[in-house]
This record gives sequence, structure tokens and C-alpha cells, in this order.
Amino acid sequence: MLQTGLIVGGWDKYEGGKIYGIPLGGTVVEQPFAIGGSGSSYLYGFFDQAWKENMTKEEAEQLVVKAVSLAIPRDGASGGVVRTVIINSEGVTRNFYPGDKLQLWHEELEPHNSLLDILNAAGPEPMAI
Repeated sequence: MLQTGLIVGGWDKYEGGKIYGIPLGGTVVEQPFAIGGSGSSYLYGFFDQAWKENMTKEEAEQLVVKAVSLAIPRDGASGGVVRTVIINSEGVTRNFYPGDKLQLWHEELEPHNSLLDILNAAGPEPMAI
């Protein structure tokens, strides 16, 4: 049996943009943002911190691109690319961000007080037995 959750979004001239999450079981919940997919469990804390009301279209799209690029190295099913769809009064705009153009967030941090420090440090020679 196939099961799925859905994200449904749209725009109309009376209420503007709306987005709904429809999890397993079929409850329809209007939300300020919706997250779904295999990498979504990595993103809830990030969105709780980074999302804000009244973001511009550009800010919202860059937030999504950053969020998905954060999930990609942690989730083998994320696909390695980012696809966005913007729905507003101007119509529908689809954008594609190939994986080789995405920032690799885990590579920007220097190791600090980690196993990598121990492995890379020159230490004493092992004792001869």
C-alpha cells in the first residue's frame, strides 16, 4: 500500500498565498510554511529559527535552497539538487539548483575539539614493544 503526505499551496486574489500540510490520515492544516520529504526531519529546528513572517519572495526561496542543501549530505534520498516552485499573482515560476552549485555547509566549519583534531595532530611515536 502506498502512503503519502502532501503539501498543497496556491494563490488567489481574495486571500493571497496559502499553504497546507496534509499528513498521513488526511488532516488538512493551514500553516505559515510546510516541510515534507525524506530530509524534512533535519529541517524543523532550522526553520523554527530562520523562518520569519513577511519574507520577500527572494528571501523565502533562498531559505528553502539553504534548507534543502543542509539536508542533502545527511539524507541519501534527498536527490542532490534543489527544485523550487513559486506561486503568486504573477503565476508559477520553477527554478532548478544543481548540486554542484549548492554550498556544502559541513565543509565551512573548522574542526574544533573533535576526533579530527586528534587524528591530524602530530603526537608522540608509539612505544616499541
